[in-house]
Amino acid sequence: MRSVILLSSGLDSAVAFKRAYDRCSELLALTFDYGQRAAANEIEHATWICRKFDVPHEVIELPWLRNFGGALTDASALPELAEHELDSGASVDSARRVWVPARNLLFLSIAAGYAENSGYELITVGFDAEEAATFPDNSSEFAKRFNRVLEYGTLKPLVIDAPLIDLDKAGIVRLGVAIDAPLALSWSCYESGDLPCGLCESCLRRARAFAEAGAKDPGLGASPPPKDAKHQ
Repeated sequence: MRSVILLSSGLDSAVAFKRAYDRCSELLALTFDYGQRAAANEIEHATWICRKFDVPHEVIELPWLRNFGGALTDASALPELAEHELDSGASVDSARRVWVPARNLLFLSIAAGYAENSGYELITVGFDAEEAATFPDNSSEFAKRFNRVLEYGTLKPLVIDAPLIDLDKAGIVRLGVAIDAPLALSWSCYESGDLPCGLCESCLRRARAFAEAGAKDPGLGASPPPKDAKHQ
C-alpha cells in the first residue's frame, strides 16, 4: 500500500507517520502552513522527520486560511488550562478558541487530490480518541463520513487510515516507544520558539501523556539529525 500522510510534526502525526512507514511501500508527507503560530517549528520538525526516514515531503501554503481567525492564527492570547482541566468543560472552550474553520476538511481534500493523482490508496492521519472529545474533525465518525465523500469525490479507491483513532495520548506514547517513532523530532507546542512553552493545552496534554506512559519526553531541546542520516 502507498499513502499520503498529513504530517504536522506533532506527537500524533509523528507516531502515525512511523506506523505508515512500517506498513507502506511508499509515502508522501504533506505539511501545511496556514499562518499558524508554530508554522516555522512544525515545518522544520516535519522536515527533520522526513529527512531521517528519506520520505518525500511537501509544504503547502494556505495563507488565506489565517484570515478565518482563531487563537492559532491571530494575535489573541492562547487559552491556558491547568492539567486537572484537560478533561473538563474548560477544554471544550479552549478547543473552540483555537479552532480553525474547516481546517481538517481542507487538508484532507488537498491530500485526496495528491493521493488520487499519484495512485496512492491511503491518506494517513493522526486522529485520536483524546482529541476527538473536543475536536469533532478528529473523530472516527468524521473519518468514516469523509471516506463516504471519497467514494463520490475520487475516481480511484482511496480511504483514510487513522491508526491511532482508538488511543488516548498516553497510548500513543506507548505505541510510539514500541515502534521507535521519531518522538524526539516531534513538535507539539502551539507556539514557535527554541523550546515548547509548556503552558498551552497541547504542551500539557503531551506532558501528561509521557507521565502516564512512564516515559521520558525526548523531544525537549531536540537537535536536527545530520543531513545524511537515514533510518537504520
